[in-house]
Amino acid sequence: MRQEKQLLLDDIKGKISQAKGFVLARYSKMDPNLASQFRTALHETGGDFEVIRKRILLKAADAAGCTIDRALLEGHIGVIFADQDLFQTTKAVFKFKAENEEVLDVIGGRFEGKLYSAQDMEAISKLPTKQEMQAQFLGLLEAVPSQLLAVIDALLTSVGHALDNKSKT
Repeated sequence: MRQEKQLLLDDIKGKISQAKGFVLARYSKMDPNLASQFRTALHETGGDFEVIRKRILLKAADAAGCTIDRALLEGHIGVIFADQDLFQTTKAVFKFKAENEEVLDVIGGRFEGKLYSAQDMEAISKLPTKQEMQAQFLGLLEAVPSQLLAVIDALLTSVGHALDNKSKT
């Protein structure tokens, strides 16, 4: 293998190993402006879009311990690496896919060392973000004490009103 190809293979293997996850996508009719918009949206979430030759991708994935089904890789294939937050990156991918229907088609992905189908990746993209989940959890924790205080306050005020009414008669 030539030195350039070996360097590329090592680079892709490193990205697969170090990324929190990745999304495999088939693309067509993506002009440079759309590609730039897509890359910008991904960079905002900590993601990166790479166009990789299928043979190099398969070899790098095998070297990284991730077996990708060759039958899935038809047409032009791009890999979206999620270096920071896979959820935000997949949200950006599916948002771009919805806005540009015939340009991008998600075919699968990898998250926490396991390969997922396109439907699974779409389900992952619909999960709430970490901040949203934290807010929901805090809301649950706050709900019980606030409801308890409201009940105690209602009891105390009703006793006060009853005593006030009794004293007026």
